[in-house]
Amino acid sequence: MDERDVEALAVWREALPGAVLLDGFHAVKHAVRFGARIRVVLTSDRQAVCALADELAGDVRAYIEETARDVSASLVRDLVPRGSPTGVVALAEPGEGEFRTPRAAPIVLLENPRNLGNVGAVVRLAAGFGVAGVLTTGELDPWHPNVVRGSAGLHFATTVARVALDELPAGPIYVLDPEGADLRTTAIPDDAVLAFGTERHGVSAELRRRADRLVAIPMRPRVSSYNLATSVGMTLFRWSMASANAPG
Repeated sequence: MDERDVEALAVWREALPGAVLLDGFHAVKHAVRFGARIRVVLTSDRQAVCALADELAGDVRAYIEETARDVSASLVRDLVPRGSPTGVVALAEPGEGEFRTPRAAPIVLLENPRNLGNVGAVVRLAAGFGVAGVLTTGELDPWHPNVVRGSAGLHFATTVARVALDELPAGPIYVLDPEGADLRTTAIPDDAVLAFGTERHGVSAELRRRADRLVAIPMRPRVSSYNLATSVGMTLFRWSMASANAPG
């Protein structure tokens, strides 16, 4: 390990406690765009990363050029065993998990999710639709590196946190459930908490009891379920239609 890597590794280790791993250009790009507190950025190919910024995200080129530390590809592989195809990794502080009130957009609640990639995809959807945040219950860490990778770093464009059911923010709870009202004819208020259970079991009995309304996504008979992120995307699109159709 050369002197450059030794110095960068020391900085990385100092920044590591409590930090979130940003694996790849898109995660770093979104973290920069949405004001993440980034502790350290490492790149094994500055020229390629800057060229990628020029092509896809010119607004972050200067930040990477000024901030990234040059290291060897072997050090990046040591820090991120799966490898980083774009040659850039970073560490950032996680978001604070606070909501503005009153809310102008719903919150997505994932009850006891199991799949890290699915949760990341939901965060990416939430950021794209501009919703207030994504909350999870259960043991899964919504800031796990695989979740952040799945969201392309868009955790910093919304609020992401793990909560207990008795800690939910105020707002009517709309639970996605096969016995609910048809989503296509259901108006979703801006301050709703949109609750999704697992693909196999749905939501818990406790959350179902707390629902202000049950909502069902239409589905062809004999089809078991939709993917979690797909269900969230359809529901958020239905909510967004009200804003699109509102007189302006």
